[in-house]
Amino acid sequence: MHSKKRFIQLCTWCVTLAWCLVGTSAWAGSNHVQASYRALEAMPELSQAPRAVVESLDSFLRAQEKTLEALLASQEAWAMAAVEFYPALPDALAFVANAQRSDEARRQAFLTALRIAPNSKFSLFLEPDAKGIDANSVASASLGITDVSSVPPQHGSIHAHKRFVVLKTGELVSPLAVVATATDEPDYGLDTFLWEDSPTGWGKQWGLGPQPFGNPASAAASQTPFGMGFFFEDRILYSVAPWAKRSMVQARYYQYSSLSALALRTGHDYWGWRFAGLALHYLQSLTQPYHARLAPGESSSKLLAYNTLARMGLPGPRNTRIRAITNQRLLLDALQTQLLPQSYKALQTQDKDNNYPEWNDRYLRTVVAAQSANLADGAQRTLLETLPPEWVEEALIDLQPQDATMRLLPDLLAQDPSRRTRLQSLVNELMGNFGAHSRNALRAIVKSGNRY
Repeated sequence: MHSKKRFIQLCTWCVTLAWCLVGTSAWAGSNHVQASYRALEAMPELSQAPRAVVESLDSFLRAQEKTLEALLASQEAWAMAAVEFYPALPDALAFVANAQRSDEARRQAFLTALRIAPNSKFSLFLEPDAKGIDANSVASASLGITDVSSVPPQHGSIHAHKRFVVLKTGELVSPLAVVATATDEPDYGLDTFLWEDSPTGWGKQWGLGPQPFGNPASAAASQTPFGMGFFFEDRILYSVAPWAKRSMVQARYYQYSSLSALALRTGHDYWGWRFAGLALHYLQSLTQPYHARLAPGESSSKLLAYNTLARMGLPGPRNTRIRAITNQRLLLDALQTQLLPQSYKALQTQDKDNNYPEWNDRYLRTVVAAQSANLADGAQRTLLETLPPEWVEEALIDLQPQDATMRLLPDLLAQDPSRRTRLQSLVNELMGNFGAHSRNALRAIVKSGNRY
């Protein structure tokens, strides 16, 4: 009876943590794109590839409709066999070729079969490389986030500051720019409100079930099961929180990477590179320690103790831990934004690329997520030892809504060179992993595309 009570207490903690902890899904706010420019720019697969002809999504779907029917069916078969707790696609949502339907109907059938938001825009656009930006690029960046994103405006966006360049069909564009731009695109609404308990009509039709963790009413939190994978928690946590095993990150990567290979094989280079960037988004998210461990630095016994106190009428310690973990994740994101320019060398260096196993369908889980999970406790320790305790340990303030506090980071880093050095070392390690895994994944996609 006593062990059953402890089991229920830990389960309550895990549910509370799942609801409160996960607030945003994008790593480092908005830096997938700029980090990808640096990580991928020296790859001959991109630098030596011909410029891609811009093509609408409808044009690609129309040309490859029959092939896509077979590919999407094979994607579903793979996910059913390879992804734990994968929710099967309802038969009625399967993509079936039909040359007589309209472009709009074909596009909706495609989005439905992928189970992404049916109002996803897939506009034709590029985000300029900030390192090489010039006056012409600034002047031509006329699109804002609402032009490319389907996230409801009332939910806000961490990408609100961004500006994009309009592309026209038939225009020639850099493969690097296409890939890099697309690495942020899933955060523009593709994975928003797709669950049974989401506040949308399509969420109830997609067959994904209830949202496994995070607040279903939050647009940002609704994306998190697609960008996080808690594959390496201890068995006690899994026994009380089996939802922690549910993740769509592997399925999403496989969907877009195989679409990329198909597009490259069939001469649709623009969509080949764009789908590749979409795939990289999910891999890059898993390079972040707080996307691979639910509560870095916290043992199951500690979590149980906090929840026991809460049940005794003392919720303070439990709430503080949840706030502290959330603050740590947000601060690590913010640090990577602040220190990114000093991490360019780590992103570009290819020395580690060959240190990993040859690419395979489990690479995301057994290599990327495993590495991130292994780094999580050390990352947390570095944050605790270098940042103000009222932010990361005592968590006297909730950093999530307080951008003003985040803006104190540059001054804080400037005050103590030794603190900055330790944090820069952590960021460099994460960016080195980000770069190496992104390149290895892109090499595998290009090889599968049989083009270069």
